[in-house]
Amino acid sequence: MGHASLVMATQMSGIAAQQHAFPFLTAIILVPVFAAVLVAAIPRDARRLIRAVTLAAAIAVLGITAAVIDLFRSADGSYQMLSNHMWAPGLGISWTVGVDGISLFLVALTSLLFPLVLAGANARQNAKSFSVWMLLLEAGCLGSFLSLDLLMFFLFFEATLIPIYFLMVNWGHEGRNRAAMKFFVYTFLGSAFLLVGAIALAFMHQNQTGVLTFDIRSLVHTHVSGTEGVLLMLAFTFAFAVKAPIWPFHTWSPDAYAEAPASASIILGGVMAKLGTYGIVRFDLELFPHATIMLAPVFLTLGVIGIIYGAMVAARQRDLKRLVAFSSLSHMGFIVIGAFALTGQSVSGAVVEMMNHGLYTAALFLLIAMIFRRTGTFEIPRLRGLQNCAPVMAGIFTLVMLASIGVPGLNGFVGEFLILAGTFSAHRWWAVVSILGVVVSAVYMLWAFQQVFHGSRDADSDAVPFRDVSTRERLVLVPLIVLIVFLGVYPKPVLDRIEPSVNQLIAHVHQVQSTGSSTVNALSPMEGK
Repeated sequence: MGHASLVMATQMSGIAAQQHAFPFLTAIILVPVFAAVLVAAIPRDARRLIRAVTLAAAIAVLGITAAVIDLFRSADGSYQMLSNHMWAPGLGISWTVGVDGISLFLVALTSLLFPLVLAGANARQNAKSFSVWMLLLEAGCLGSFLSLDLLMFFLFFEATLIPIYFLMVNWGHEGRNRAAMKFFVYTFLGSAFLLVGAIALAFMHQNQTGVLTFDIRSLVHTHVSGTEGVLLMLAFTFAFAVKAPIWPFHTWSPDAYAEAPASASIILGGVMAKLGTYGIVRFDLELFPHATIMLAPVFLTLGVIGIIYGAMVAARQRDLKRLVAFSSLSHMGFIVIGAFALTGQSVSGAVVEMMNHGLYTAALFLLIAMIFRRTGTFEIPRLRGLQNCAPVMAGIFTLVMLASIGVPGLNGFVGEFLILAGTFSAHRWWAVVSILGVVVSAVYMLWAFQQVFHGSRDADSDAVPFRDVSTRERLVLVPLIVLIVFLGVYPKPVLDRIEPSVNQLIAHVHQVQSTGSSTVNALSPMEGK
């Protein structure tokens, strides 16, 4: 009880020191929820008003996020801008949100992509329902990245399934029903393991301290045996591996990416995949450091297999969306090895790659959606000679493709370099084998570009003129292009904010490793957050 009191007192003092007059993080989550309620009350035929309210809410969230980044203390690795309100005291559930360097730019990525999706890939039919589902999906994603209460995280994590399911079913392509059902069943099953693990950990903490709580800042001090830690970590990681997805839990993703509408594909690849990898870094490493160290070789191996498998299968695709889906699986493998290499450099690289992958994947899906609107197909053999009639699109696609490959000077290089360098220092052969994935990614991306943009168009295709990107489409792509270049040339502002939090997390893991204990009973780096 004495230790629990110390933990709670430390947390309360940290909250008092870091709270702001305006609840920025709570506002980030609730603004899209209130906007969804408002849109639901607007008549269905008022399409312009619905679109204006939806886009205004997404831009407002982006503005609040910009304020959070501005107020964020870059040298401070602890949780900042905390809001803590008891939600269900008898059940130990609280509304506890906070942001650190690990979650900051994932929140920023989410806040950026949603207004771009709404501006560039909006639905032409049933705009009211589309807007409501998109706003609720944004709230679920943001809530997942900001939650410090484990049960609250689960609720947001699970809540993202429903909007994506209905977006796929109502606005997807021909095979949407099967793909949506497969996605829902897989991810719902994975989330069930997460719920069981969270409840088990909370009750173990209650048995040891007399306090029932789901606050991860308290749960980090729960003593678990080696077997208990491994089982709990596997329960958590199964949910995260399905969501990411990580090989071999990826089988839902090719169909979902291919059959989902452009808006859902962008959010699936750009944001929701990061819920899984973020969960690994945030919860596996923080709550189960001893089990993470024990199982790291297993997940490093799965990550490397995912890199090679995803790249090899992507090279065989003749569908542009499926090619990007398997490419994403390969990139998720890099994030996995970065997380489980357990060095400060590799984990920082994993966090950077989560953000960078979201940026260039979103740009790829936007470009593919533009091509589909003009041609009505994703089949690579039917797309030829587009560079002659759309040179601007070809130039933008080239830049984004090179970022995906990891060419130096663009954002994709930064994360992959840090991951490989950090992994090489601790797990040399996993890093060496992973480089093969980089080589194969260059092959399939360059092949796809040549097939789609080079050569001459078929006679039948010439009957329908292919337009270059419009002014509106360019405005949607510009923020992504600017960030792809800027973060490739000057990633320091991002790394300055990520590294303090990552260094504290890695120090926590290594402290457990040095003591040989499954928990750290002294005041750990996590506790002062």
